[in-house]
Amino acid sequence: MSSNGFTTCLWFDGNAEAAAEYYLSVFKDGKPGRTARYPEDAPGRAGSVMVVEFEINGQKFVGLNGGPQFTFSEAVSFQIHCEDETEADYYYDALTKDGGEESACGWVKDKFGLSWQVIPPGAIELISDPDPERAARVFRAMMPMKKLDVAELRRAADAA
Repeated sequence: MSSNGFTTCLWFDGNAEAAAEYYLSVFKDGKPGRTARYPEDAPGRAGSVMVVEFEINGQKFVGLNGGPQFTFSEAVSFQIHCEDETEADYYYDALTKDGGEESACGWVKDKFGLSWQVIPPGAIELISDPDPERAARVFRAMMPMKKLDVAELRRAADAA
């Protein structure tokens, strides 16, 4: 049995092509892929974009123009593990501009409603500290944050 990995299919209401272009502009290592159009006698308008393929950060995606039946929710999100604070700031700002929105604990929604977790370096290690008291202090400090502040999380971890 062979496997070519996983491809994430994202359901859009007619704007999959615009979403793919947006994600390719945000993620600089992105690559566009194939586009397929609805044929005659299909559920979508003949000639309109049915699916658009793209790749970001090595992950393959398909944007499907499936209609208004399904929308994104916070039940699924994509984590961006950042190399440094500058990269974390870039993704946080890029994904919240033009109609995106901040949420809690480093989560954001982009302008299409897709949820992302922007994770600066050190955040995961702090929240999963083997010392339960340190981890609890980090958790309490993190809960009111929108953008994660690792320096503040470290201060909370080290507070006695």
